[in-house]
Amino acid sequence: MDFLKTLTGARKGTTVKDISQLKKYLSHLGYINDNNHTTPTNHINDFFDDKLEMAIKRYQTFFKLTVNGIMDNNTVIQMSRPQCGVPDFPLNSSNEPYLQIPTLASYFTFFLGDPKWPKRNLTYSFPWGTRKDAYSAIQHATQLWSFFSPLKFSYKSNYDQANIKISFQYRDHGDGSPFDGSGGILGHVFAPTDGTIHYDGDERWVNGETPGAFDLQTVGLHELGHALGLGHTVHVDAIMYPYIQVGTRKVLGYDDVLGIRTLYPF
Repeated sequence: MDFLKTLTGARKGTTVKDISQLKKYLSHLGYINDNNHTTPTNHINDFFDDKLEMAIKRYQTFFKLTVNGIMDNNTVIQMSRPQCGVPDFPLNSSNEPYLQIPTLASYFTFFLGDPKWPKRNLTYSFPWGTRKDAYSAIQHATQLWSFFSPLKFSYKSNYDQANIKISFQYRDHGDGSPFDGSGGILGHVFAPTDGTIHYDGDERWVNGETPGAFDLQTVGLHELGHALGLGHTVHVDAIMYPYIQVGTRKVLGYDDVLGIRTLYPF
């Protein structure tokens, strides 16, 4: 995400180096819609056009920033934070890509179409050679989701037969969503019932709170939420908030519990 450093103050009508990288970033997160369902080429340049201004306004609205369509300091700071790689808005969708639950007290979202697992007992696994602290981190993460929902999780030694498959991947790893190295995108997952969870292997991972490192349990808890069907929320205390603080551990918040119980009622 180093390209963001040069973009502070950029606005519509200007040409600035690395605007093209910003367009790719916002397109990946779903803020730039492309109707032809392919990677567009007409807007991947360094000119700050109307489409980019609209995308930045959508981003600023989602994260409750000042909505001005400008790459102001607060917008650059927000974008620079380490985050989940799951789109806030699915690509090639309408302007309302998630099902937003319209209540005064909640902000949780679901993937388009409300996909979820048809069963309540799910298995998870890791490929051979996975670091051991990931096992305990995911075990505790599944226990948290299980405590607040009717879902139950168990470890399965056969990786290929598990419902949820968790692994560490690097850069371009063949799923169409390449990682970006240290910093930036920490992990990603796909909507139910795919069950694939990827951590970015280039990050510094620990199981706990360590300065300069990311907590396996916190990121795993977030990505499991996606694997179960939850989208991102703008509630900063929720585990499904898309940005992750380095050196910290989070648990489920009120908004997360409301979301999972709405999707999987007792």
